[in-house]
Amino acid sequence: MKKARLTFLGTGTSQGVPMIGCGCEVCSSKDTRDKRLRASVFVEYDGLSLLVDAGPDFRQQMLRAGVSHVDAILLTHNHKDHTGGLDDIRAFNYLEKKASEIYCEKYVEDSLRMEYGYAFAEKKYPGAPEWHVHNIDSKPFTIHAGGPYEVLTWEHGKGYIHSMAGHDEPVKSVEIIPVRGMHYKLPVLGFRFGNIAYCTDMNNIPEKEFGKLQDLDHFVINCVKYGKHISHFSIEEAVAVAQKVGAKHSWLTHLSHQLPRHSILEKELPEGILPAYDRLMID
Repeated sequence: MKKARLTFLGTGTSQGVPMIGCGCEVCSSKDTRDKRLRASVFVEYDGLSLLVDAGPDFRQQMLRAGVSHVDAILLTHNHKDHTGGLDDIRAFNYLEKKASEIYCEKYVEDSLRMEYGYAFAEKKYPGAPEWHVHNIDSKPFTIHAGGPYEVLTWEHGKGYIHSMAGHDEPVKSVEIIPVRGMHYKLPVLGFRFGNIAYCTDMNNIPEKEFGKLQDLDHFVINCVKYGKHISHFSIEEAVAVAQKVGAKHSWLTHLSHQLPRHSILEKELPEGILPAYDRLMID
């Protein structure tokens, strides 16, 4: 089995931790593990650099992690805390002189076209983000890198001029296995990268999807608090899902300030299950 390396760029909820205006013991904690940006991960897999979600903290996360290259961006769903930073991919467009590759479901693309209409315009203003959107669903798909692509050459006053370059055939290709989940009534996707699976913003995983989660070294699952939540797993539910999956190591993400401080929470969880934290790396 191919192995991946995953870096947690953010492990917080849609409001992050600390939350604006809150003085609770978690939000006022001095432990850096209690400082949580919006949920996102950077995955290095079989020679490719992949990003899952690009929320409002995208720029800060890229700078903090020292990321200078991304082959593709995978979006789990269309909520703002997972797509709100996509305008900042302009930096990669400029430095790498090519459009960014985005993989998402059709309804997510429809949302992007509404939210970022200027990026899809036939006549773009100079400097608008450049991206290619690839529609996916819950079936495995392949990401190619190194094949023919459009070169973006900046011309002052006009913006990007497009031309073709690259190899005739892809240099690298990797297969990604999506994992279907439900976020209340909204269908969302998690992703398996070899020995690691990442699932966030779910409160239900259909039984048939568990076949995609066998023989994992690492399983990442979301939870927001103790007790029932309408659209996210609770701690109790996330632990039950993790134990059902049976990975060697399980990690909790999308954590809120309603949970105990990291140093307390890690002691309350069963063996083999731990809270993730920003900048943690697993492989």
